[in-house]
Amino acid sequence: MQRAALFSGGDAQMAAGDLGELLVPYMPTIRVPKSGDRVYKTECAFSYDSPDSEGGLYVCMNTFLGFGREHIERHYRKTGQCVYLHLKRHVIEKVPGASGGALPKRRNAKLFLDLETNSDLNSDDFEYEDEAKLVLFPDHYEISLPNIEELPALVTIACDALLSAKSPYRKQDPDSWEEELQASKHAKTLVQLDNGVRIPPSGWKCSKCDLRDNLWLNLTDGSVLCGKWFFDGSGGNGHAVEHYKETGYPLAVKLGTITPDGADVYSFDEEEPVLDPHIAKHLAHFGIDMLQMQATENGLTDNDIKPRVSEWEVIQEAGVKLKPMYGPGYTGMKNLGNSCYLNAVMQAIFSIPEFQRAYVGNLPRIFDYSPLDPTQDFNTQMAKLGHGLLSGQYSKPPMKSELIEQVMKEEHKPQHNGISPRMFKAFISRGHPEFSSNRQQDAQEFFLHLINLVERNPVGSENPSDVFRFLVEERTQCCQSRKVRYAERVDYIMQLPVAMEAATNKDELIAYELKRQEAEAARRPPPELVRAKIPFSACLQAFSEPSNVEDFWSSALQAKSAGVKTSRFASFPEYLVVQIKKFTFGLDWIPKKLDVSIDMPDFLDISHLRARGLQPGEEELPDIAPPIIIPDDPKALDIDDSSVMQLAEMGFPLEACRKAVYYTGNLGAEVAFNWIIAHMEDPDFAEPLVVPAFVDVASSGAAAFGGVGLDNQPPEEMVAIIISMGFQRDLAIQALKATNNNLERALEWIFSHPELEEESEPALDMMNMANNTNANVLAERGSEGPRIKDGSGRYELFGFISHMGTSTMSGHYVCHLKKEGRWVIYNDLRVCASERPPKDLGYIYFYHRIPS
Repeated sequence: MQRAALFSGGDAQMAAGDLGELLVPYMPTIRVPKSGDRVYKTECAFSYDSPDSEGGLYVCMNTFLGFGREHIERHYRKTGQCVYLHLKRHVIEKVPGASGGALPKRRNAKLFLDLETNSDLNSDDFEYEDEAKLVLFPDHYEISLPNIEELPALVTIACDALLSAKSPYRKQDPDSWEEELQASKHAKTLVQLDNGVRIPPSGWKCSKCDLRDNLWLNLTDGSVLCGKWFFDGSGGNGHAVEHYKETGYPLAVKLGTITPDGADVYSFDEEEPVLDPHIAKHLAHFGIDMLQMQATENGLTDNDIKPRVSEWEVIQEAGVKLKPMYGPGYTGMKNLGNSCYLNAVMQAIFSIPEFQRAYVGNLPRIFDYSPLDPTQDFNTQMAKLGHGLLSGQYSKPPMKSELIEQVMKEEHKPQHNGISPRMFKAFISRGHPEFSSNRQQDAQEFFLHLINLVERNPVGSENPSDVFRFLVEERTQCCQSRKVRYAERVDYIMQLPVAMEAATNKDELIAYELKRQEAEAARRPPPELVRAKIPFSACLQAFSEPSNVEDFWSSALQAKSAGVKTSRFASFPEYLVVQIKKFTFGLDWIPKKLDVSIDMPDFLDISHLRARGLQPGEEELPDIAPPIIIPDDPKALDIDDSSVMQLAEMGFPLEACRKAVYYTGNLGAEVAFNWIIAHMEDPDFAEPLVVPAFVDVASSGAAAFGGVGLDNQPPEEMVAIIISMGFQRDLAIQALKATNNNLERALEWIFSHPELEEESEPALDMMNMANNTNANVLAERGSEGPRIKDGSGRYELFGFISHMGTSTMSGHYVCHLKKEGRWVIYNDLRVCASERPPKDLGYIYFYHRIPS
């Protein structure tokens, strides 16, 4: 933006000398944004107020933080900063012209704020106008802009730089941020030829060659053409680009990426991927209904076969008129581009009273004691999000007159309901290679990531994540000696396997698969979908059955042997989170999803899964560590693939899983899981495993193999794992020394010596919580009682998160919650009363304990 364009004209409120004299005391506090400074001019640091809000947004001219009307006084009192730039966007009704049409009003103010909009700027009835003022506190003295002749040069330059600053959420780090897609300038005015072209659901081919992959549909004339050729020989012959050069038709959508959540659109004119806000309309022109589409490798699957068959339709309750819900607890969240996983999880989290009390109930205290930059404080951002979802300020129903106008004109003044969690996502995903990207993620992995952050950032005397935590008792038995070992670990999710072999409609499934293969070979639309019906009781039975322990080393035999493991609940949590393990891996290591229907119960009783400990007649395995084996080839990696697979199925990056198994000496997926939790914030968390020379490893304690260091200290890697589980460092070292650096036995040793843990409590309370990944994860066996909220094993369903799509890397998430006696669907910004909650198709289920 050119300064002359913004600061030109305007009525002076006072003489130039007077303005300069007025601003002199404040000049040292006014800064010009430099490269690298983040300017928050679209969102309040403590709320979701923006320039669109009634009170506008105040941007500090020193810190460049934005504040809504409710919070500007807090920042002034805390910092003493007096000069703010007040930004306000007005929605103006256009003046009717002589011919009955609307003419836009002409004002000095222009559209200069880089803000998201909820409707087209050139609406037939409304337009936007932006206003900027300098405001001096504490007297709220206002200086209208533009005022280039009256303001000191420094102030003018600072205002201009602030107004033209880019969004703080744009690409910052090439390794962890992706550029935000912008709406194409051609999207609104795109001309589509009425040439009768209709695109079939499958069987596409480039109209100029025989390629059937990497095909693009031109949104002007419906041509299907291949994409660009890449240096590695992949891609296409560039016919889509040639077509643009010949015709000038600018936009194309990639076939195979169209889902109800959007599609990949490219602008040849702008030479970059773009957003098309009217993509549904543009696709409908060629006979494509987005709600009926799924992304596939070879084409679109037309699911318009039978109502409510496709999971996209069923889960989103398509075809049913849903009543919008407004008010506290019914606030939607904007999809920032594959951020539906975050939206779904946070809606479920803030439906839980303990999280509401911890963050929203403590909101004034959290805000008052937040750091000078609240955008970088976890508890502040959690409190802000919780207040945004629960206050009702951003979920207001249209006025009665607006409803009548909407019915009469089928248009209405833009509503700004819902919140855009950009600041929250930017903070919570910082440093994480996956969540900081714009790619789709696993909701279960994000849930664990969130719990990790809650554990590390305590608020008040109670940690709200305690409601999810429970102890798992693992009983491992040597099949040859029949001796057993009992160990306990902490978990937050009950992972329920899908018992495919128990499907009640096997004959239908076999017939469907044969028809599907025939249709695929003949490039015909697939047959009517048949979904496997799995009894919940079969999944629960599969969870409770013993599983084989790969590469089991028996201390009784002093050799490898066959072993089985059984898991039981050593405690039952206040809130039980159940994950259906729908995602698995194909032969190509690409995650795939089992499309199944499970009759999840509204009321669940798992009391029979209560752990019983060592039973009479059972003999424990000797407390002997396996021998340390030094490989002849230091470069040879001995990594247990089964443990890697188990972790990868939880949604963690493959390379991180390999490192976790390697650095914990192949002691099993559970131990490796704790390593992952402890190292999720590492900058190289998802980078490929690099093993140093063996002599270096040996000299530093042979940490990777569990050896004893030259200084007789346990391997630091193992110490870190135990510390990450909430124990003090000296207790971790003592336990490892007592068990010859056997990590699993060290944990058992800690549990068998609770008196030592009690002695360490005072020191534990003084630990820096921010440096522990799962601080205080296990029970504090002191007078205040354990942090495990044990109780009855009877539960009632109150929410579930559903996934649509073929893998965790694609698709869409929605959340259903039971509120005030009825089910509600949260589909990003849309919050509606649910008519047919698809409880059988969920991915993550939330149960709360039924009081005894």
